[in-house]
Amino acid sequence: MNQRVEAIKKEVAKVIVGHEHLVDSMMIALLCEGHLLVEGVPGLAKTTAVNALAKSLGLTFKRVQFTPDLLPSDITGTEIYDQKSGEFKIKHGPVFTNLLLADEINRAPAKVQSALLEVMQEKQVTIAEETYEVDRPFLVLATQNPVEQEGTYRLPEAQLDRFMLKVDVGYNTIEEEFEVVSRVAARGFEPVSQVAGKEDVEAMQKALGDIHVDEAVQKYMLKLIFASRFPADYGLAQMSDYIEFGASPRASIDLFRASRAIALIRGKDYVSPVDIGEVLHDVLRHRIILGYKAEAAGVTSDDVITEIQKAVPLP
Repeated sequence: MNQRVEAIKKEVAKVIVGHEHLVDSMMIALLCEGHLLVEGVPGLAKTTAVNALAKSLGLTFKRVQFTPDLLPSDITGTEIYDQKSGEFKIKHGPVFTNLLLADEINRAPAKVQSALLEVMQEKQVTIAEETYEVDRPFLVLATQNPVEQEGTYRLPEAQLDRFMLKVDVGYNTIEEEFEVVSRVAARGFEPVSQVAGKEDVEAMQKALGDIHVDEAVQKYMLKLIFASRFPADYGLAQMSDYIEFGASPRASIDLFRASRAIALIRGKDYVSPVDIGEVLHDVLRHRIILGYKAEAAGVTSDDVITEIQKAVPLP
């Protein structure tokens, strides 16, 4: 199983230099049938990464550029009248794919953002009173641009909670960017080959159930979640003024699933606290809601998560 994962990552690495954390996060979301929210400045190859993953797995890929004039039907599809036959037909939208890139999701108003909710949670779309299931596997990777805030629509907390992971993507190192420029100057990027298929993804998804999670490790995960809700009970009274709402029960489920997935990607058959620490920030970053005092003090959700990690003893 680990050989398959490495083969997929090797193909993606043909067009993506660095950003291993993003690639791992995409793999986690795909294996767990979750969804991924990526925040980063333009030009960091987010679209290229998703496209490369789709090609390496032989999956379909579609991209939607979110804009203020986008309509919900532009996402899900609509009913159209066929003049030749005199009948109404269903035209499927871009959500009918395996990997969907929702580019700059905060550019579109709330009614368009909410059009993704049913398909993200239920893996189905309702058009003209008819319900259609999307293909499996199905992954939504949504991006946000932190540079410009004018003309954007902030995602509500309830919708943020539907994303399994939120990943912050930064710039490459100077060595990595030198490699990017060298490849472009010399020969361009190599084509990505298909090294796995849907059946391999399904096999890896089933293999997650064989990853052992000790009871003490499970309780450690729950303590991390509960420390975000009741920080004073875990010796974090100073954080009580900063946290308005802690992580939801969905965070507990996603932390459990993501820890199993990263263990599988690393070639292990059990989950350790190291695996939990590797995915903890991505699972909780968008789920811990901070108050105005945190903003005034310059405290971020990542700062809070780091303090929680220090306060909760390892099993």
